[in-house]
Amino acid sequence: MRMLLRVSIPVETGNAAAKDGTLGPTIEGILADLKPEAAYFFADDSGRRSGSIVFDMKDSSQIPAVAEPWFLAFNAQVSLRPVMSPQDLAKAGPSIGKAAKKHGK
Repeated sequence: MRMLLRVSIPVETGNAAAKDGTLGPTIEGILADLKPEAAYFFADDSGRRSGSIVFDMKDSSQIPAVAEPWFLAFNAQVSLRPVMSPQDLAKAGPSIGKAAKKHGK
């Protein structure tokens, strides 16, 4: 299942990692293990170093392997949610229509 991982690194933790040279290599190592479809990094609305990472999850038992590196390396906030591509949404069209007929007002 395609998943969206969002990570936010506290400023102090990110600054310390940037200063000691471990920020980039640690993120690169985590991403190498995760093998994401896409990864984007930005400063979030609270000024924290953040990322949105799309990857494939085969089983929910993978959640600790996905989240723990961010928790342990950066004390990061992490959220995970399933997401759809435009192709996935197109395949879901009939079920959306069925739900609208059954539950729509």
